[in-house]
Amino acid sequence: MSHQVIKNQQFRESKRYLIVDKAECQIFALEEKHTQNYINMKKILLAIIMACGTLALIAQDGIKVYYQGNGPTISDFARAFFEDYNEDECGDKPANAVRDAMSRQRQGLPLDDGETLIIDEKNGYIFFERDDESTNHRMEMCYWNEKGGKYKLFAFNNTSLVANGKLIVTETSGLMFYRYNNATKTMTYCKSPGFEVDYGCSYTLPQIGKDIIVTEWDETGPAIDKPLKWNGRGFSF
Repeated sequence: MSHQVIKNQQFRESKRYLIVDKAECQIFALEEKHTQNYINMKKILLAIIMACGTLALIAQDGIKVYYQGNGPTISDFARAFFEDYNEDECGDKPANAVRDAMSRQRQGLPLDDGETLIIDEKNGYIFFERDDESTNHRMEMCYWNEKGGKYKLFAFNNTSLVANGKLIVTETSGLMFYRYNNATKTMTYCKSPGFEVDYGCSYTLPQIGKDIIVTEWDETGPAIDKPLKWNGRGFSF
């Protein structure tokens, strides 16, 4: 083999190893970049978890319920709820509507046309309805005394906005629960006890009795009513 052939072969080999080394460097750099991205992502997730933990600790402080007499009434729970529930950024403001109607009634002023307000302190129940030609908007609040005497369960229901016979879900639709501690006189948000809220249904809180009525809807309107039975701490079908 001539000297020139050997030299050319050595050049090709060195060029091949150079290409391989370059590729390995690129792979290493890519792996290093992915590793750094992974570390950054972990830092972001950790920050989110810490922020959520802080919010959870704040939420655990609860909402103070002020009252006179032996214990809070449904109106006391409603006022505490209104103080905590922020609707300023929402298109429709159901809690504000109930609060304004309660304020007008307390001052002896008439309600707006199409509005109905019932405050049943004895049974721990508030009902508000706004009705016009095509839309019916119903909101309710009530509370239950839990077993053991340490807690009460408060609910705010805004799942019954009906337009032209159809159930409508908006950004403020919801059935929310708060657990009130008789010792600390505070209530804190809690998940729906014993069931998941289905936004394809509407809910009716009890004025008389203790069970929640769940109404399933189809294309023609309300179809099936099912009771969610109160068991002293939560609900079940």
